[in-house]
Amino acid sequence: MLKIGVLGAGHLGKIHLRLLQQSEKYELVGFYDPNLENAEKINKEFGYKNFNTIATLIHAVDVIDIVTPTLSHYKCAKVAIKSGKHVFIEKPISNTVEEAEEIIALAKEYNVKGQVGHVERFNPAFIATKNMIENPMFIETHRLAEFNPRGTDVPVVLDLMIHDIDAILSVVKSKVKNINASGVSVISDTPDIANARIEFENGCVANLTASRISMKNMRKSRFFQKDAYISVDFLEKRCEVVKMKDAPEVPGDFDMILQNAEGVKRQIYFSNPEVEQNNAILDELETFADAINNDTTPVVTLEQATDALRVAYQIIDCFNK
Repeated sequence: MLKIGVLGAGHLGKIHLRLLQQSEKYELVGFYDPNLENAEKINKEFGYKNFNTIATLIHAVDVIDIVTPTLSHYKCAKVAIKSGKHVFIEKPISNTVEEAEEIIALAKEYNVKGQVGHVERFNPAFIATKNMIENPMFIETHRLAEFNPRGTDVPVVLDLMIHDIDAILSVVKSKVKNINASGVSVISDTPDIANARIEFENGCVANLTASRISMKNMRKSRFFQKDAYISVDFLEKRCEVVKMKDAPEVPGDFDMILQNAEGVKRQIYFSNPEVEQNNAILDELETFADAINNDTTPVVTLEQATDALRVAYQIIDCFNK
């Protein structure tokens, strides 16, 4: 079992602590939180050992789980990596692309592994359909959330949309060609609603919408490709696949047949792939343990997370223009 320590014991940090305590692949050594009152409260309530300094926690573990505010990701990762520790970093990887690139360079220099918490890659509905998403040419995503003051210190693109950016980059095997975007600040100093259009070199177009001031929560993505339409509901953890195939010579009574202007007949058929329920946060943490123990590539690499951050900032740059 790998010894692990958690930096940051806020809302998400407490979830990580609970899951790591349950994990059979990690030994939870303890945590550090700069808020002494909060740290002592968590120690008394749950029994997790709280360390007085980051340095003492890093010294006691093999892996550091960084669940601090985004602004401190780089600083925490740098200290941990230079101490020879593997790092799991909550998304986004860091506050700037330059910081992210330095984290990559340090990880290579000190020969440690890193993974970033783009948790939607482990969403069971996405896992159930990912192998079917072969060459999407149009993608549409909606990620809408009710207002929550937590997270409004960064633009909605870094808070919410980056989940969909990462998922899209993981299935579109082509470089980004062009980006257009607009954003509106309603409550925060940074945009609360954003829409982006990403064009890829292979002709694929992705249209992304994110809002953190909606009346209801929604996290849906739709992938359109030749002969197939794939819908993924990340919130409800459901998916649907609609495919087209050549129509049989003698259609059945309930077959859905379409005929185009040239007289070509195609059959539509629906499938709902089986979605195996999981705990996505626990899965992402435990696959990182597997990558360390087996010396394999993590599911969400530092490089992939940096690519998502780079696209996110290209979108934000569109707002500024």
